[in-house]
Amino acid sequence: MNNLNSLDNCINFLLTGAQHAVFQYMKKNLAQFGITPIQYGVLGCIWEFDMHNPKDIATHLGVENSTISGILERMENKGLIRRMIDSSDRRFIHIELTDVSRDLEIPVRTVVTEVDKVVLAKFGEKEIGMLKDMLRRINAEEL
Repeated sequence: MNNLNSLDNCINFLLTGAQHAVFQYMKKNLAQFGITPIQYGVLGCIWEFDMHNPKDIATHLGVENSTISGILERMENKGLIRRMIDSSDRRFIHIELTDVSRDLEIPVRTVVTEVDKVVLAKFGEKEIGMLKDMLRRINAEEL
């Protein structure tokens, strides 16, 4: 059966399956650094965009504010970040990198680049550009 209503053609299951495969491969490759893919996302927001506010990071990664709190707590327990409360407004938390996470930037980015290469090796350059563009459009659109 290969009709449009087939489970094998359902965009949700196609995207979920692809995301799961990439996530597991990324997780396996980041394990050597003691970080998870979502923790890499947090670090990436700080490394690349100089984001230090949990709400901004949560928004950029597409996760709930309550979810980011748990992630940040685990990262702080691992010595990857420090959370500091603003003395003038106790509601505001500022995230700082530690020496440990600063030292991880180059090796982690190198591994992520390699993971991307392996995952995208099945595609030509034009297809990679199209795939990324289509995923960005799905991600940016309010459904």
